Amino acid sequence: MNFGIIGCGLIGRKRASSITNRSGLKLVAAADLDLRRAEMLCVEFGGRATSNANEVIDSEAEVIIVSTTHDQLAPIALMALRAGKHVLLEKPGAKSAKELEPVATEAAKRGLIVKVGFNHRFHSAILQAKELVKQGAIDRLMFVRGRYGHGGRVGYEKEWRFRKEMSGGGELLDQGSHLIDLSRWFLGEFTTVYGILPRYYWPGEVEDNCFLTLQTDDGKIAQLHATWTEWKNTFCLEIYGQSGKLQIDGLGGSYGPEQLSFYKMLPQMGPPQTTIWQYPFPDASWDREMEELLCAISEKRSPLSDVNDAMENLRLVDKLYRQQEKVS
Repeated sequence: MNFGIIGCGLIGRKRASSITNRSGLKLVAAADLDLRRAEMLCVEFGGRATSNANEVIDSEAEVIIVSTTHDQLAPIALMALRAGKHVLLEKPGAKSAKELEPVATEAAKRGLIVKVGFNHRFHSAILQAKELVKQGAIDRLMFVRGRYGHGGRVGYEKEWRFRKEMSGGGELLDQGSHLIDLSRWFLGEFTTVYGILPRYYWPGEVEDNCFLTLQTDDGKIAQLHATWTEWKNTFCLEIYGQSGKLQIDGLGGSYGPEQLSFYKMLPQMGPPQTTIWQYPFPDASWDREMEELLCAISEKRSPLSDVNDAMENLRLVDKLYRQQEKVS
């Protein structure tokens, strides 16, 4: 299967690696507004470099990976679908749910796959936690707590994420989208949302923190904090059931070693029975997500974290931003 990539930054390079890591897949073209970045990617992973996205869409690629700034995600995905290509679209998929609606409609009309890049679902610890929940290891779920953040870098406020017309928003759309997606995956659809979206440190138009409380119809709650003012990169997701807790810490790299802790409540209560799994090997989430996309195309089914998942995620984000507008 042939692939094309539009957007050759950090995420585009990760996607290129997941293509070349698998036999039978080939990168045939890559585009970036900065031609030099496309050329560097193609030197390493193969394919023709260009600064024109249309050249990638018009190439022999059967799947187009879109890893651009948020304002270009939906428009480019729509062009690719109209050209008959499957799409791997980076999260959040668009700046808003309204922007993503035509993409979902076009994919359904043409019978094409749109997989949205919520790669965190494919981390080893998170997959194992999901399996334990399915097995009933912690009984009925009650709530989730999540923390995710980094501290930015020198000049961060001058990058595109701080330009609202390009990003659509700040940390809520960035790392907050991952926390919302994981919480929906474990708890189900949220019908009540509340959030506070302050700007504490970084100057600009968008929030650098989001504090969220989300609730399902049957009372399950997610309490989430995503931040660009975490001075030591952090990821922690805690999943609470009536008879135990699953805690995921780290994502590898600067976020620390990936680990899953299972705290099983005993009949006499007191200290829980504790089992810990550690995953010191390289992050395989990108390769696993690519495998899921390929299986979905082959089996003609919706992939895990498809365009409809992204739509629901963005609807929640839209509600939170509307709340913020009312109070500011």
